Amino acid sequence: MSSGYGSLEEDYFFTAKTSFFGKPKDKHLVKDVEKEVEKKPTVLTQEEIKQKVEEYNGKVKTCFGMRLSPDSSYTGFVKVHIKLRRPVTVPAGIRPQSIYDVLKEVNPAEITDKRTSFYLPLDADKQLHISSRTTVSEVIVGLLKKFMVIDNPQKFALFYQSKQDGKAVLQRLKECEYPLLIRLLAGPETDSSSFVLKENETGEVEWGAFSVPELQNFLRILEKEEQERVQQVKQRYVKFRQKLEEALKVGGKQG
Repeated sequence: MSSGYGSLEEDYFFTAKTSFFGKPKDKHLVKDVEKEVEKKPTVLTQEEIKQKVEEYNGKVKTCFGMRLSPDSSYTGFVKVHIKLRRPVTVPAGIRPQSIYDVLKEVNPAEITDKRTSFYLPLDADKQLHISSRTTVSEVIVGLLKKFMVIDNPQKFALFYQSKQDGKAVLQRLKECEYPLLIRLLAGPETDSSSFVLKENETGEVEWGAFSVPELQNFLRILEKEEQERVQQVKQRYVKFRQKLEEALKVGGKQG
């Protein structure tokens, strides 16, 4: 086992406190954002696209502007924050993909049958260069490839995060939506709005989306957490018993 990693044939290496069953805390906030986003236009004319791209590039202070093509499509960058609570699966012992591998569209999952699971840092993010025709589902697949994650893409969802009254609110994006269009309409300021990759929470855990080794490891993790909790309770009662015995000794001497 290497630092930060754990084989699927062994216990996971815990890098952070994690819950498998986390749910959104403020569902009404999600509804508010959905209504707000639905009001935004999803189709722009060629003139509107040109105007929006020019306005966007006029506000960009870095090199991450958008480039307009003659066919009125455009390309640009979107930053996605990774906020995953559960471990992800990657091929074990495989070096990061080279440019040659990417051009050949090498699938890491086909190189080896060995699997390793680990937790991605909660503060991780990735800049993706996409086009106006790139869908949410394609962005998710692209992110997983960049991190060499071989889990089923359906386990993940892309969210649009914005601020309302000083609070961060999330809206889950549909697979057919276009993140670059959303970025264009929102503007280049990522402090007020951003994209977030999270687990595909539906209120119920879709166990059928997990492989047998993953399910076995979830059981191991739960057993490990149960043992740790039992030990904590036992230690608490041991300390309590010690204090009671000390109090009895003191009371016996005084009597």
